[in-house]
Amino acid sequence: MRIGILAVQGAFAEHEQMLESLGAEHFQIRQKKDLNVPFDGLILPGGESTVMGKLLRELDLFEPLNLLIKKGFPVFGTCAGLLLLAQKISNDDRTYFGSMALTAKRNAYGRQLGSFEANAEFKDVGNVPMIFIRAPYIEEVLDNTQILSKVDRNIVAAKQGNQLVTAFHPELTNNTSVHEHFLKIVMEHKS
Repeated sequence: MRIGILAVQGAFAEHEQMLESLGAEHFQIRQKKDLNVPFDGLILPGGESTVMGKLLRELDLFEPLNLLIKKGFPVFGTCAGLLLLAQKISNDDRTYFGSMALTAKRNAYGRQLGSFEANAEFKDVGNVPMIFIRAPYIEEVLDNTQILSKVDRNIVAAKQGNQLVTAFHPELTNNTSVHEHFLKIVMEHKS
């Protein structure tokens, strides 16, 4: 199993470290030719969603990744990655992949000073530590999107098919359980 990590901007190195600790093979996706490497799952890291969206288009990565995601390819979006996958962003007229039936709110907790940590129950995983940095949250899930976790009544994790999103950064903790959960999604998709 090999996981591609979008590495055009944001916290991709921390995802690499998390996957290494789990013994999962991974590589960086920086340009279109990187998509020629066979891989089984995709991580869209935290960072700046507007910058990532712009770079995805400039580097000609948007359409090939969009096709993969729309065909049910396993993808895990954290923070800005959640915004890239959201069907609608309530306080922004831009959408990116728009593949998950949910409405997100960008910078929902405010700017950098609104960053915080929490511990909360994550469905099928257990209690996990969560780090929120200029984080979005999910205002509404639609269709068959499943709520996996809430913090203070706000939805902070969801799953739809092979797509997993978190408003928080599990890669910034020592807890590997959310990444393990994603790797199980990837394995189920492969079999």
